[in-house]
Amino acid sequence: MRKYLVTTACSLLTLVALTFFTWGSTALAASATSTAPTSVTYAHACAAVSAGYARCLALVATVPGTNNPLFVSPNANPPGGSPPYGPSNLHNAYNLPTTAPGTPTVAIVDAYNNPNLTSNLATYRSMFGLPPCGSGCLSIVNQNGGSSLPGNDTGWGLEESLDLDMVSAICQNCHILLVEANSPSNSDLGTAVNEAVKLGAVAVSNSYGENEFSGENSQCSSYYQHNNVAVTASSGDSGPGVSYPAVCGTVVGVGGTTLNTNGTETAWSGAGGGCSAFVSKPGWQTKKVTKCSRKAVSDVSADANPNTGVYVYDTYGYGGGVQVGGTSVSSPIIASVYALAGNVSSTTNPASLPWSTYKSGCLFKVGGVRYAFQTGLGSPNGTGCF
Repeated sequence: MRKYLVTTACSLLTLVALTFFTWGSTALAASATSTAPTSVTYAHACAAVSAGYARCLALVATVPGTNNPLFVSPNANPPGGSPPYGPSNLHNAYNLPTTAPGTPTVAIVDAYNNPNLTSNLATYRSMFGLPPCGSGCLSIVNQNGGSSLPGNDTGWGLEESLDLDMVSAICQNCHILLVEANSPSNSDLGTAVNEAVKLGAVAVSNSYGENEFSGENSQCSSYYQHNNVAVTASSGDSGPGVSYPAVCGTVVGVGGTTLNTNGTETAWSGAGGGCSAFVSKPGWQTKKVTKCSRKAVSDVSADANPNTGVYVYDTYGYGGGVQVGGTSVSSPIIASVYALAGNVSSTTNPASLPWSTYKSGCLFKVGGVRYAFQTGLGSPNGTGCF
């Protein structure tokens, strides 16, 4: 039986009464609130981009009627009750252990830099009682593995805080490697993915995407095809549709769900998904299941609806705690589940693992459906499918 998220009543921490932050280039102020509304409005953290560039897919809950971020307080005593969800909520929902065998490295690939990441991550981990991120826990390099980091950006900076917080939430003893691309161009992000693999990551999360394009097969093979490494990518936040690099044949495309407080999940209408126009169906996907002659984008899924979003702590451009959703949430969750499972080093194509094992019950059927474009085969029920 699925565990409930709501198991105890809990008090709330108050972070700030009035916090100043930057949204774009405009200084704004907003009051903190102890819980998010039942239904939230939200805004993209990253601006729209032209062809050949990817957009980060973090969606920030906003004060209704405005574009101002909605500041929230975390549940003081997890697993807590309502969103924004913290580590215990997610572990409870997906029946996950807290630590992985050994100390595997989960890599995050994003563009640009957030200068406050180290201190923000320390605050997040302390806030939820996670072990401190000590020596070797967090490494930040540029797309070529060097220490000279790219320029700062508040939108991608929030994406980076989200991704690091999610790895910490899911795998408490994992090392985290952040590889920062010089720009969100396909070539820079792809170079960063290759560097992450070169530096020893067992899983690489990519919380960004763009519309698929006719030349994507070449880029898929150049940047996203790595044996014995789980490469995950967000399926998109614009509703049904095909997103690159999630569409790549060897990538684990991660869709999105609505994770209700009683532990049930339904498909999130904003998640991407569908059949590729260009990428061949990998051997492990089944047309009878996906109804796709070519690659079906989504393989698995996790929480992504901003209304049931996660707690993220970021002070670069934001005032501290914010509620964030989008398939930017689900991709690092799934990458970290692969690390928890400890199977990727012995599996040539980790993207095949959910397809070869899902009949054993190691994935929850989202909304009772075996496969759907926006949720794939379902969400984790332990680590058996990874």
